[in-house]
Amino acid sequence: MSNLSGARWRKSSRSNDQGQCVEVADNLVGVVGVRDSKDVAGPVLVVEPAGWVAFVAGTKSGAFKR
Repeated sequence: MSNLSGARWRKSSRSNDQGQCVEVADNLVGVVGVRDSKDVAGPVLVVEPAGWVAFVAGTKSGAFKR
């Protein structure tokens, strides 16, 4: 299990006030945390930084569009 006590959570600058957001903590050593902004005490998805970089790049390139 990863230590997330030093996590600095942030939302995308493109998020809106409708509560359909995720928060990301990318300031941690060796992991990136992802959580539901509506449930900050809930579970956290923990991924390797390289996986997060690949996910963001794929999102920006449109790789996940239907």
